[in-house]
Amino acid sequence: MDSDDNNPNQAQEIQVQMPPEVQRGTYANQLLVAHSPEEFILDFILATPPAGVVNSRVIVSPAHAKRIVAALQDNITRYEATYGEIEVNPLANMPQTQVQTH
Repeated sequence: MDSDDNNPNQAQEIQVQMPPEVQRGTYANQLLVAHSPEEFILDFILATPPAGVVNSRVIVSPAHAKRIVAALQDNITRYEATYGEIEVNPLANMPQTQVQTH
C-alpha cells in the first residue's frame, strides 16, 4: 500500500461533467446576495427594466463563498494585468434599480 493513499491533504481528481443545457451559460447583469449562519444565497438576475428575472440561484457555504471571492479576485487581477483596469465608474452613472422579489 502506498503511504500517500491515506493522506487526507492529497488532492483528489474529480471528473466533472457539464450537461449541454449548462454549457451555454446564463447571462446576469445584477446580483442579490443574502446569507444566514449556514449559507450564502446568490441570486443572479437578468434585469431589463422595468422588469427582471432571477435566472439562477446558487447556495453555498460561508467557507465556499469566501473561496469564490478569492478566486474572483485572483481572476480580476490577472484580467487587469492583460487587458487593463476594469472601469467601475460608468455603472455609477446608471439609474438606480430597486429590486423587488415576488
